[in-house]
Amino acid sequence: MTTQELNNKAGVPKAEENTKCSGNYARCIGITLIPLAILCFLADIVLYFPNGETKFAERDQLTSVVWFFEGIGGGGILMIFPIVVFIGFGNDNIYGHCRTRIYGKSRVVLTVVMVSLIGMAGAGYCFNVSLLGLLKGPYCLTDLGWNYPFNSTSGRYLTDLTTWSQCREPSHIVAWNVTLFSILLALSGLQLALIVAHVIIGLATGTLGNCCHRKEMKTTITTLMREDVYNYGKFQKWLQKQSLDIILQESQPQTMRIVG
Repeated sequence: MTTQELNNKAGVPKAEENTKCSGNYARCIGITLIPLAILCFLADIVLYFPNGETKFAERDQLTSVVWFFEGIGGGGILMIFPIVVFIGFGNDNIYGHCRTRIYGKSRVVLTVVMVSLIGMAGAGYCFNVSLLGLLKGPYCLTDLGWNYPFNSTSGRYLTDLTTWSQCREPSHIVAWNVTLFSILLALSGLQLALIVAHVIIGLATGTLGNCCHRKEMKTTITTLMREDVYNYGKFQKWLQKQSLDIILQESQPQTMRIVG
Protein backbone atom coordinates (compact mmCIF):
# COMPACT_ATOMS: atom_id res chain seq x y z
CA MET A 1 0.00 0.00 0.00
CA THR A 2 1.45 3.36 -1.00
CA THR A 3 1.93 6.33 1.31
CA GLN A 4 -0.82 8.28 -0.45
CA GLU A 5 -3.22 5.33 -0.07
CA LEU A 6 -2.40 5.14 3.62
CA ASN A 7 -2.91 8.86 3.92
CA ASN A 8 -6.28 8.60 2.22
CA LYS A 9 -7.27 5.67 4.40
CA ALA A 10 -6.44 7.60 7.57
CA GLY A 11 -8.01 10.79 6.34
CA VAL A 12 -4.75 12.68 5.87
CA PRO A 13 -4.95 15.53 3.34
CA LYS A 14 -2.92 15.18 0.18
CA ALA A 15 0.72 16.26 0.35
CA GLU A 16 0.06 19.18 -1.95
CA GLU A 17 -2.67 20.40 0.38
CA ASN A 18 -0.59 19.91 3.52
CA THR A 19 2.26 22.00 2.17
CA LYS A 20 0.10 24.96 1.25
CA CYS A 21 0.88 26.90 4.43
CA SER A 22 3.15 29.77 5.37
CA GLY A 23 6.28 28.27 3.81
CA ASN A 24 4.73 28.53 0.36
CA TYR A 25 3.40 32.00 1.11
CA ALA A 26 6.89 33.00 2.23
CA ARG A 27 8.38 31.79 -1.04
CA CYS A 28 5.82 33.71 -3.10
CA ILE A 29 6.38 36.84 -1.05
CA GLY A 30 10.16 36.50 -1.34
CA ILE A 31 9.95 36.19 -5.13
CA THR A 32 7.62 39.19 -5.30
CA LEU A 33 10.02 41.28 -3.23
CA ILE A 34 12.82 40.82 -5.79
CA PRO A 35 11.47 43.14 -8.53
CA LEU A 36 10.22 45.58 -5.91
CA ALA A 37 13.70 45.84 -4.38
CA ILE A 38 15.32 46.25 -7.81
CA LEU A 39 12.88 49.00 -8.78
CA CYS A 40 13.47 50.82 -5.47
CA PHE A 41 17.22 50.63 -6.06
CA LEU A 42 16.95 51.96 -9.61
CA ALA A 43 14.43 54.70 -8.77
CA ASP A 44 16.72 56.03 -6.05
CA ILE A 45 19.72 56.09 -8.38
CA VAL A 46 17.76 57.97 -11.05
CA LEU A 47 16.97 60.68 -8.48
CA TYR A 48 20.65 61.69 -8.57
CA PHE A 49 20.54 62.50 -12.29
CA PRO A 50 17.71 64.91 -13.15
CA ASN A 51 17.06 64.74 -16.89
CA GLY A 52 20.02 62.37 -17.13
CA GLU A 53 22.52 65.08 -16.15
CA THR A 54 25.28 64.54 -13.59
CA LYS A 55 26.29 68.16 -12.99
CA PHE A 56 23.68 68.81 -10.30
CA ALA A 57 24.88 65.88 -8.21
CA GLU A 58 28.48 67.03 -8.65
CA ARG A 59 27.54 70.55 -7.46
CA ASP A 60 25.42 69.19 -4.61
CA GLN A 61 22.36 70.91 -6.08
CA LEU A 62 19.91 68.14 -5.23
CA THR A 63 17.39 67.83 -2.46
CA SER A 64 19.06 66.66 0.73
CA VAL A 65 16.59 63.79 0.98
CA VAL A 66 18.30 61.86 -1.81
CA TRP A 67 21.37 61.43 0.40
CA PHE A 68 19.35 59.34 2.84
CA PHE A 69 19.64 56.40 0.37
CA GLU A 70 16.07 55.35 1.07
CA GLY A 71 15.69 53.29 -2.09
CA ILE A 72 19.23 51.95 -2.28
CA GLY A 73 19.50 51.03 1.38
CA GLY A 74 16.02 50.72 2.83
CA GLY A 75 13.99 49.39 -0.08
CA GLY A 76 16.93 47.71 -1.82
CA ILE A 77 19.83 46.28 0.18
CA LEU A 78 17.90 45.53 3.37
CA MET A 79 15.35 43.58 1.35
CA ILE A 80 18.03 41.01 0.49
CA PHE A 81 17.66 39.43 3.95
CA PRO A 82 13.91 38.69 3.81
CA ILE A 83 14.16 37.74 0.12
CA VAL A 84 16.82 35.09 0.71
CA VAL A 85 15.19 33.67 3.84
CA PHE A 86 11.61 33.75 2.53
CA ILE A 87 12.53 31.99 -0.70
CA GLY A 88 14.63 29.44 1.16
CA PHE A 89 11.85 29.05 3.69
CA GLY A 90 9.55 27.67 1.03
CA ASN A 91 12.19 25.30 -0.32
CA ASP A 92 11.80 21.78 1.04
CA ASN A 93 15.51 21.14 0.48
CA ILE A 94 16.41 23.85 2.99
CA TYR A 95 13.74 23.74 5.64
CA GLY A 96 11.04 21.40 4.37
CA HIS A 97 7.75 20.55 5.98
CA CYS A 98 8.06 18.70 9.31
CA ARG A 99 11.78 18.20 8.77
CA THR A 100 13.05 20.07 11.82
CA ARG A 101 13.03 19.02 15.42
CA ILE A 102 11.92 21.37 18.16
CA TYR A 103 15.22 23.22 18.38
CA GLY A 104 15.45 23.48 14.60
CA LYS A 105 11.92 24.86 14.29
CA SER A 106 12.60 27.47 16.97
CA ARG A 107 15.74 28.56 15.17
CA VAL A 108 13.88 28.88 11.88
CA VAL A 109 11.07 30.87 13.49
CA LEU A 110 13.59 33.21 15.15
CA THR A 111 15.37 33.72 11.82
CA VAL A 112 12.14 34.58 10.01
CA VAL A 113 11.06 36.98 12.76
CA MET A 114 14.42 38.77 12.61
CA VAL A 115 14.48 39.13 8.83
CA SER A 116 10.84 40.21 8.85
CA LEU A 117 11.74 43.00 11.28
CA ILE A 118 14.70 43.98 9.10
CA GLY A 119 12.48 44.03 6.03
CA MET A 120 9.78 46.07 7.76
CA ALA A 121 12.41 48.52 9.03
CA GLY A 122 13.89 48.93 5.54
CA ALA A 123 10.53 49.34 3.83
CA GLY A 124 9.29 51.68 6.57
CA TYR A 125 12.43 53.79 6.29
CA CYS A 126 12.07 54.08 2.52
CA PHE A 127 8.38 54.93 2.87
CA ASN A 128 8.92 57.69 5.44
CA VAL A 129 11.89 59.26 3.66
CA SER A 130 10.03 59.21 0.33
CA LEU A 131 7.06 60.90 1.99
CA LEU A 132 9.43 63.50 3.43
CA GLY A 133 10.88 64.07 -0.04
CA LEU A 134 7.42 64.69 -1.46
CA LEU A 135 6.42 67.09 1.31
CA LYS A 136 9.70 69.00 1.27
CA GLY A 137 9.80 69.41 -2.50
CA PRO A 138 12.84 69.74 -4.75
CA TYR A 139 15.90 71.90 -4.29
CA CYS A 140 15.98 74.16 -7.33
CA LEU A 141 16.95 77.53 -8.76
CA THR A 142 14.25 80.21 -8.38
CA ASP A 143 14.17 83.99 -8.55
CA LEU A 144 15.56 83.97 -5.01
CA GLY A 145 18.40 81.60 -5.82
CA TRP A 146 18.82 77.95 -4.87
CA ASN A 147 16.33 76.95 -2.22
CA TYR A 148 13.32 74.80 -1.32
CA PRO A 149 10.39 76.88 -2.67
CA PHE A 150 7.74 74.34 -1.58
CA ASN A 151 9.10 73.44 1.84
CA SER A 152 6.50 75.54 3.67
CA THR A 153 3.50 74.44 1.61
CA SER A 154 2.96 71.14 3.51
CA GLY A 155 2.66 69.34 0.22
CA ARG A 156 -0.05 71.56 -1.26
CA TYR A 157 2.16 72.22 -4.28
CA LEU A 158 1.51 68.63 -5.38
CA THR A 159 -1.99 69.56 -6.51
CA ASP A 160 -1.15 73.09 -7.67
CA LEU A 161 0.78 72.51 -10.88
CA THR A 162 0.91 76.22 -11.68
CA THR A 163 3.50 76.72 -8.94
CA TRP A 164 5.90 74.23 -10.44
CA SER A 165 7.23 76.83 -12.84
CA GLN A 166 9.01 78.52 -9.93
CA CYS A 167 11.85 76.08 -10.42
CA ARG A 168 13.98 77.16 -13.35
CA GLU A 169 16.80 74.68 -12.98
CA PRO A 170 17.04 71.72 -13.22
CA SER A 171 14.32 71.72 -15.84
CA HIS A 172 11.21 69.73 -14.93
CA ILE A 173 12.77 68.97 -11.54
CA VAL A 174 9.42 69.11 -9.73
CA ALA A 175 7.83 66.46 -11.95
CA TRP A 176 11.05 64.44 -11.77
CA ASN A 177 11.09 64.38 -7.97
CA VAL A 178 7.36 63.90 -7.55
CA THR A 179 7.30 60.95 -9.93
CA LEU A 180 10.28 59.12 -8.47
CA PHE A 181 9.41 59.74 -4.82
CA SER A 182 5.86 58.59 -5.52
CA ILE A 183 7.21 55.41 -7.09
CA LEU A 184 9.43 54.81 -4.07
CA LEU A 185 6.50 55.49 -1.76
CA ALA A 186 4.29 52.96 -3.55
CA LEU A 187 6.99 50.30 -3.83
CA SER A 188 8.04 50.51 -0.20
CA GLY A 189 4.42 50.53 0.91
CA LEU A 190 3.84 47.32 -1.03
CA GLN A 191 6.98 45.78 0.44
CA LEU A 192 5.82 46.62 3.94
CA ALA A 193 2.35 45.22 3.28
CA LEU A 194 3.76 41.92 1.94
CA ILE A 195 6.06 41.38 4.89
CA VAL A 196 3.36 42.23 7.42
CA ALA A 197 1.02 39.86 5.57
CA HIS A 198 3.56 37.07 5.92
CA VAL A 199 3.88 37.68 9.65
CA ILE A 200 0.10 37.68 10.06
CA ILE A 201 -0.23 34.46 8.04
CA GLY A 202 2.48 32.87 10.15
CA LEU A 203 0.76 33.84 13.40
CA ALA A 204 -2.63 32.77 12.09
CA THR A 205 -1.37 29.29 11.22
CA GLY A 206 0.46 28.93 14.51
CA THR A 207 3.89 28.74 12.91
CA LEU A 208 6.18 30.75 10.67
CA GLY A 209 7.27 27.69 8.75
CA ASN A 210 6.19 24.89 6.51
CA CYS A 211 5.46 22.48 9.41
CA CYS A 212 2.51 20.20 9.95
CA HIS A 213 0.23 20.28 12.94
CA ARG A 214 1.31 17.65 15.46
CA LYS A 215 -2.19 17.17 16.82
CA GLU A 216 -3.51 16.28 13.36
CA MET A 217 -0.70 13.81 12.74
CA LYS A 218 -1.15 12.18 16.17
CA THR A 219 -4.77 11.60 15.25
CA THR A 220 -3.61 9.99 12.02
CA ILE A 221 -1.19 7.72 13.89
CA THR A 222 -3.89 6.66 16.33
CA THR A 223 -6.25 5.84 13.46
CA LEU A 224 -3.63 3.75 11.68
CA MET A 225 -2.75 1.85 14.83
CA ARG A 226 -6.38 1.08 15.62
CA GLU A 227 -6.93 -0.34 12.15
CA ASP A 228 -3.68 -2.33 12.38
CA VAL A 229 -2.87 -1.32 8.81
CA TYR A 230 0.68 -2.72 8.87
CA ASN A 231 3.27 -4.10 11.25
CA TYR A 232 5.58 -1.95 13.31
CA GLY A 233 8.50 -2.09 10.88
CA LYS A 234 6.50 -0.70 7.96
CA PHE A 235 4.79 1.71 10.33
CA GLN A 236 8.16 3.06 11.49
CA LYS A 237 9.41 3.47 7.92
CA TRP A 238 6.24 5.36 6.98
CA LEU A 239 6.66 7.71 9.94
CA GLN A 240 10.29 8.35 9.08
CA LYS A 241 9.29 9.09 5.50
CA GLN A 242 6.77 11.60 6.82
CA SER A 243 9.59 13.11 8.95
CA LEU A 244 7.77 12.63 12.23
CA ASP A 245 10.66 11.41 14.37
CA ILE A 246 9.49 13.27 17.46
CA ILE A 247 5.96 11.90 17.29
CA LEU A 248 7.39 8.41 16.67
CA GLN A 249 9.34 8.57 19.92
CA GLU A 250 6.22 9.59 21.79
CA SER A 251 4.06 6.91 20.15
CA GLN A 252 6.55 4.01 20.17
CA PRO A 253 5.55 2.34 23.50
CA GLN A 254 1.84 2.31 22.56
CA THR A 255 2.67 1.05 19.07
CA MET A 256 4.74 -1.83 20.45
CA ARG A 257 1.88 -2.90 22.69
CA ILE A 258 -0.61 -2.87 19.83
CA VAL A 259 1.63 -4.70 17.37
CA GLY A 260 2.78 -7.15 19.98
